[in-house]
Amino acid sequence: MVNYFRLSQEAVAALADCYGTPLLVVSLEQIERNYNLLLEHLPGAKIYYAVKANPDERIIRKLAALGGYFDVASDGEMRLLSRIGIAPERMVYANPVKTPNGLKVAGQVGVNKFTFDSESEIAKMAAAVPGGNALLRIRVDNPKALVDLNKKFGAYPAEALALLHKAHAAGLNVVGLCFHVGSQSTDVGAYLNALKICRKLFKEAAAAGMNLSVLDIGGGFPMPTRTEKPDVAAMADAINAAFKEYFPATEIWAEPGRYICGTAVNLITRVIGTKLRNNQQWYFLDDGLYGSFSGVIFDHWDYELETFKTGKRVSATFAGPSCDSLDIMFKEKLTVPLDIDDLILVPNCGAYTSASATEFNGFAKTPIVVWEEVYEAIKPKLELATAG
Repeated sequence: MVNYFRLSQEAVAALADCYGTPLLVVSLEQIERNYNLLLEHLPGAKIYYAVKANPDERIIRKLAALGGYFDVASDGEMRLLSRIGIAPERMVYANPVKTPNGLKVAGQVGVNKFTFDSESEIAKMAAAVPGGNALLRIRVDNPKALVDLNKKFGAYPAEALALLHKAHAAGLNVVGLCFHVGSQSTDVGAYLNALKICRKLFKEAAAAGMNLSVLDIGGGFPMPTRTEKPDVAAMADAINAAFKEYFPATEIWAEPGRYICGTAVNLITRVIGTKLRNNQQWYFLDDGLYGSFSGVIFDHWDYELETFKTGKRVSATFAGPSCDSLDIMFKEKLTVPLDIDDLILVPNCGAYTSASATEFNGFAKTPIVVWEEVYEAIKPKLELATAG
């Protein structure tokens, strides 16, 4: 059983007292546990953390220290990693449609691994980084995924050989294929089907004189939800068995984002207002849709709200602090009755939360502290609470 980072009621109270609310708390030890689980069950694979999921520097530095690699999608992410001191050889520019400035920065900092899924991208890459290493992204539909990225990206398998030939003719070093089964994919069958498609394409490419050496399986590894606890270790074991069967001599990459950071962050938020509107109980929190709950819109996520209170549950609407009627996170969500200043813990909110937060309406982004660094500061309060 994997132990996910989850603050106790005493820790929530102590942290709120010391640092105020709203507050995001990241556990770097949980980041390490998640990373190591994938290494253990996908032995030999290179783990490229998808920076877009959570670009907090402390997470990036931790993964860099563990020997990780990084999936970047923009000039900003490349500059961030370069400033931190991460070598360009540890990055893959994995955006199939790259901006002119992104390609310019890739050339400047030395990133030379790219993905693409269309003919229009070939000339762009060849001009910006002659001889760059290119992986063709293949479309593998998976409607069961929370976010089906193949609606936007991926070349049809029937187009693959022609695109590979054109990339080679343009002077690019065509090294392999990549795919993404979609975000929060709990069905290992989607990976296995994609691997079969890629194996067929590897054989076709070899027959055409192109020996591919890299397979990038993208991200999609799931994290727990309020109702599901997917077994990522078992999924990875099944995927690794397919590697042995289909790709025994191939370099394997993976690009997890959500799985690495999602379970490593907790949000502490506070009730700042209550009211009855149209016979519905409303609760206003000091973090909202424009802040750490941005994943409600951008990630289609239903967050758990732990109130540490008991009693008969009522149906309520939860809204954020901004002066905008769009800033409503949940409607008809069951909760025990709450009061002003009640604290709420939101676990498993490290992915696509602070990463997509804004400063709309003048509200600052929620500060982030590292649990392993602040624990000593709140330890006396925890000991006092435990003794009481």
